[in-house]
Amino acid sequence: MFEKTKNMLILVLLGGFVCVLSLTCILKKPQAISYSERRKLAQFPQMNIEDMQSGKFTQEFERYASDQFPLRDTFLQLNVYYAKDILQKKDINQLYIRLKDVIAMEYPLHKASLQHAAKLWKSIQQTYLAEANHVYYSIIPDKSYFLSDEEYLKLDYAAFFEEMHRQVGDMTYIDILPYLQLTDYYRSDPHWRQEKIIDVAQVLGEHMGVSIAGDYTIEKVDAPFYGSYYARSFGMLKAEDMYYVTNDAMQQYRVYDYQNQREIPIYDPTKAKGKDPYEFYLSGPLSYLTIENPNAQNGRELVVFRDSFASSIAPLLASGYQKVSLLDIRYLPSSMLGSYVDFSDKDVLFLYSTSVLNHSETLK
Repeated sequence: MFEKTKNMLILVLLGGFVCVLSLTCILKKPQAISYSERRKLAQFPQMNIEDMQSGKFTQEFERYASDQFPLRDTFLQLNVYYAKDILQKKDINQLYIRLKDVIAMEYPLHKASLQHAAKLWKSIQQTYLAEANHVYYSIIPDKSYFLSDEEYLKLDYAAFFEEMHRQVGDMTYIDILPYLQLTDYYRSDPHWRQEKIIDVAQVLGEHMGVSIAGDYTIEKVDAPFYGSYYARSFGMLKAEDMYYVTNDAMQQYRVYDYQNQREIPIYDPTKAKGKDPYEFYLSGPLSYLTIENPNAQNGRELVVFRDSFASSIAPLLASGYQKVSLLDIRYLPSSMLGSYVDFSDKDVLFLYSTSVLNHSETLK
């Protein structure tokens, strides 16, 4: 009798749970964005005969049900804690946990990707640049570069750099590797910290023949920094402090965003409180913008082909040039550059991270 009552109680509780969960799914207002995952969530698909017959409606409904599942973030967070604390795993969601640092796995080496990037650089050089242009390139290591070979699976960085140097050819390489260490990067994000790379900017300037300022005031951003890895950790990481550098000359810079036809600030406090705080620097991944420095009277101009890392170092490089142009060919196809940019007598720097070069299909 007791066993029968116990089974009945379990059945009732389970049925009640399913009913409550189903009712919550029906009544719950769908979320538009997951801030923890930094992406848009699937919405209830439109119903029509064509989509239902083709199976498209079913596929879209499955994505909707998965994205809008009640307490979804809570269940994902529990999964992370189970993997980390119970299973004692060192990698979670393709992230390697090293003390307080979280490092994205970058493996294996994709030679075809490096060849694609180098071919694109050479094409830009041959199409738009002349002998009067001084052409440089530098490569920003991702955080796994600083791991020991025994510590975790990572790229063969020696082979990576050797392949890039071989493919690029006659461009002048500027080596910034000796000036970087793991603590120069955010713990919860792949990017470097601006206040830590003043010496890197000076090294780049020295090789390009300009003097880069080193006298800055370091200011704290009035918002906690949640890096992109924070989203994938579901609460495993803590917020960090974010800083920026400034001086009197920098406050006179004029920054113009050609993508949206507007002037923008060097640093945008509203972005620091958005879904991607690193967009605080130069408003994030814009296809084409310029920084004009009225205090530089040397007639020098620099064009930087870049990824997101350049957003924080470009304001430092601008201290040595009258004008710095930033081009992101992930969004502005290289075939269109001639319609927007005059490359005459300008220094040109290709500045990319190893992670972008190892997945250069985004460059066009």
